[in-house]
Amino acid sequence: MCLVAPGADLGPILTHIDVLTVRWLSHLIESKKFSKLDPGELMTTWGVRGVDAERCTVVKLPDRADAKFMRRAGAAVGKTLGDDPVLVESTLGTGLREHLAQGMALGNYRFNRYKKEANKGDKAPDWRIMTPSPKVAQRNFEALGCAVEGTEFARDLVNEPSNVLTTTEFASRLLELQELGVEVEVLEEDDLERIGMRALLAVGQGSDSPSKVVVMNWKGSESPPLALIGKGVVFDTGGISIKPARGMEQMTMDMAGAATVAGVMKTLALGRTKASVVGIVGLVENMPSGRAQRPGDIVRSLKGDSIEVVNTDAEGRLVLADVMWYCQRRFEPVGMIDLATLTGAIIVSLGYEYCGAFSNDDKFYQRFQSAAESEDENVWRQPLSKSFDKIIDSTIADVKNVGDRWAGAITAAQFLKRFVKADIPWIHLDIAGVAWTPKPSKFSPRGASGWGVRALTRLINDHYSER
Repeated sequence: MCLVAPGADLGPILTHIDVLTVRWLSHLIESKKFSKLDPGELMTTWGVRGVDAERCTVVKLPDRADAKFMRRAGAAVGKTLGDDPVLVESTLGTGLREHLAQGMALGNYRFNRYKKEANKGDKAPDWRIMTPSPKVAQRNFEALGCAVEGTEFARDLVNEPSNVLTTTEFASRLLELQELGVEVEVLEEDDLERIGMRALLAVGQGSDSPSKVVVMNWKGSESPPLALIGKGVVFDTGGISIKPARGMEQMTMDMAGAATVAGVMKTLALGRTKASVVGIVGLVENMPSGRAQRPGDIVRSLKGDSIEVVNTDAEGRLVLADVMWYCQRRFEPVGMIDLATLTGAIIVSLGYEYCGAFSNDDKFYQRFQSAAESEDENVWRQPLSKSFDKIIDSTIADVKNVGDRWAGAITAAQFLKRFVKADIPWIHLDIAGVAWTPKPSKFSPRGASGWGVRALTRLINDHYSER
């Protein structure tokens, strides 16, 4: 495979393939077919003289490629070439090959462990990228590679079926992070009852799968921690307010917020990041049964607020309310970010392209937005305002868990804001549209994207890591 730009110096490529091939490349990049390609598009030809390969894939580069572009181009290559052996020759400058490699790895991801051909994908593809400074490139890629592993960990969790990834199995996989140096603590139902997390427990009381809270602590420094909170509903039927049958199979992904938090924790541990980060996830299953909570029930949160459950399908905010309050009370974090596939309303608003974000702190949000933009993970800020509070005011409790059909994503965020202490910088990320996509995205096939792992890791490295 070759990456070339119009008018590029083919000297670096000449050192590895013969003159005839370089002449062929020169003619190719001057051809009308190549000129019609947009930067980042691929062209594949077969039987190229001088190249010991069945085919040669050429990627068109812009005059000036940056890290973001190379990551996207790499993802396109990874999706196209699959497990085929690849030798990459390029006219790239120093420092961009690593981002190309990261994109290739992200784009090559597949979840096929339940298919007959699963064993074919067990071996990593033989990909080689030529570089004049291999030691420097390897060192630069290490951090990028850690983020790939963390993203793939999150993707695997989200793609798992719910009969496999129960709350117990989820907690078990998070306990494995102890091998990397993450401190992991699992709070069982008796612990949660003793602590007072009754809003969370109410969500899972209709399921045979026990509710749990998992605390993951990465102590890479002695500083007060940044907190990451994840919604981990391993399957969401909607409870008594049951969802329509069509599309319900996708509700295996309703734990994507927890998966993203887990992916970040793994990334930090692999990179031995010098930062203090605590990740806490609430693991529940929302099922209808004779024990399930009903519309009209009133539950008491850990904070002490009473919540009228108008709709049992607005369950994620009950889980987050208790976990967020517990996190602030126990760890006193310097900032808190929650991630949840919380509302369908955010998909109506932003589609599958952008994550909806809400924050009580402009500086904190700008830091995250900059990190997300650097990692090509789209985010769009939504409003918070007291004027929306009246929509979730209850006549018989302190608050109700859902309002009417208007501003659904905003009222969900306003609900969560009630469980954030005034002095804690906070961001709520509604990832319902970006965590699992019905069509292939820039960096992943259809299904789990692992959205947020790279952005949050960049935020931590840029602003919370001791260098």
